[in-house]
Amino acid sequence: MNILKLIGREEEIFEKDILTHEAELKKIVESSSFLVIGGAGSIGQAVTKEIFKRNPAKLHVVDISENNMVELVRDIRSSFGYIDGDFQTFALDIGSIEYDAFIKSDGQYDYVLNLSALKHVRSEKDPFTLMRMIDVNVFNTEKTLEQSIENGAKKYFCVSTDKAANPVNMMGASKRIMEMYLMRKSEKIKISTARFANVAFSDGSLLHGFNQRIIKKQPIVAPNDIKRYFVTPKESGELCLMSCIFGENRDVFFPKLSENLHLITFADIAVKYLAELGYEAYPCGSEEEARTMSEELIKEKKWPCLFTSSDTTGEKDFEEFFTENEILDMQRFENLGVIKNDAIFEQDKLVNFSERVKEMKCNKEWKKEEIVDLFHSMIPNFGHKETGKYLDSKM
Repeated sequence: MNILKLIGREEEIFEKDILTHEAELKKIVESSSFLVIGGAGSIGQAVTKEIFKRNPAKLHVVDISENNMVELVRDIRSSFGYIDGDFQTFALDIGSIEYDAFIKSDGQYDYVLNLSALKHVRSEKDPFTLMRMIDVNVFNTEKTLEQSIENGAKKYFCVSTDKAANPVNMMGASKRIMEMYLMRKSEKIKISTARFANVAFSDGSLLHGFNQRIIKKQPIVAPNDIKRYFVTPKESGELCLMSCIFGENRDVFFPKLSENLHLITFADIAVKYLAELGYEAYPCGSEEEARTMSEELIKEKKWPCLFTSSDTTGEKDFEEFFTENEILDMQRFENLGVIKNDAIFEQDKLVNFSERVKEMKCNKEWKKEEIVDLFHSMIPNFGHKETGKYLDSKM
């Protein structure tokens, strides 16, 4: 399956920047040690492969998903083989005592890359998963950042999201708050991050769901009114590595918008995707029609599809990588833009946020409304869109 073709492109967007800096990239990677946290997710696997193929001195990968870690190793061995350096994977929960013991046993890394995240808007539907999102996106970041400082790492990279720019959902807002915590620690360690578009066919994404629906002979559902920018998994890995290696303190890297990187609807991708597989997209009027007609339509090389407008909580009307008051460097790279940041943060707000969340967890009791109010206190212009409808209530 040609992902570039499906997202309406003919060439990779970072290819020229990678070629320009390849010699320096390879030289730095070869002489450096890396820890990739959350390395078995789609972006984590992509950046791990980008590091591995440049023969690092040490590459340790940590992820909570044992199964995804196994696949990562199989993929690397099948694609690249072996390296002279120390390559190991560890199936650990970053928030656990076991992870802390792992860091205590060694902990010596030049570059620490944190790709761990709860990335789904649907994770804000209940207060318990929402609290886990805060733990993973904010407090695990703070913890691993502090450990990196203690162990003398050269650089800490953390992936953010385009949804952190003027956030409208709790996921984007949690990443915006995470950026505030990063700014506070940037006085003690060099940090950089990246905001980028949807990663096409990443684990758990709607496009990844297309693959599952085909395997299970089920209808494909997609919004026809939401347009998004897409990068390939490989491009996501390249963007993270470029930011990690070349980002100056507090830099946020993002893809420059161009003729190559353009908005496309999920429904348009679904039609192209099915055509690649030899099927015609057949629009249905309801979930019931799509379910009941599946078997009959598929025999005729047509695939039942339900294309509707979106009305669920937290969907942003448009995507943006930066806000109007952020300072940009658009000259350094051909297809990578850079947001330049000063170490601006409000210490009182960060302390209050940490204490309030700690209190909620100690009491083992909190409501979603309390967390939303707390987020508003951190991000005054937070445009949270609550419709009362969530993706879990849809096909």
